[in-house]
Amino acid sequence: MRVTHSELVISAAHPAQFPEPRLPEVALAGRSNVGKSSLINRLTGQRHLARISSQPGKTRQLNFYRINRAFYLVDVPGYGYAKVSRAERQRWGRLIERYLLERPTLRLVLLLVDLRHPPTADDRTMYDWLAYHRIPLCVVGTKADKLSRGQWDRQVRQARETLGLPGDVPLVPFSAETGVGRDELWARIREQLEDKRESRS
Repeated sequence: MRVTHSELVISAAHPAQFPEPRLPEVALAGRSNVGKSSLINRLTGQRHLARISSQPGKTRQLNFYRINRAFYLVDVPGYGYAKVSRAERQRWGRLIERYLLERPTLRLVLLLVDLRHPPTADDRTMYDWLAYHRIPLCVVGTKADKLSRGQWDRQVRQARETLGLPGDVPLVPFSAETGVGRDELWARIREQLEDKRESRS
């Protein structure tokens, strides 16, 4: 996909701040340091669209990025960051859950996992929750450039087995550094954006 326009519309800390649900949305979920901002920047070709912080847990709102004035990429707060207080994690959890369950324009969730390591317990919990609620998803194995090409099949197989992914749920190796997986990921996103159904039932 050729991106000709991209902008951060709002960082929403409360559902009342979400944009009007008029455009389809693709959400990004994952651990705090898994590379969501880097993925957004590589997908859009804009190196500084999403801020990349050296401090995990920095994203505390839902960031809505409007792409080609046609849809949103939505970066949700990362999970699994121990230095955030329990009360703050619970607040984030309620915000994320409300967004994922109630947003009528949500078309797809990209669940990011670090391809170098087996998915964590938090990753498994998130996948199980998304699968239980029948939310369309695609798993993205980030930091693929940190592995040799010969290691990919083994790591993908390990990730699929750890998460318990059925065969119809894709897992795309991706590198924000080299762009590996960018075209395949755009193809998955485009497929869901073209699905005009208003219900996931």
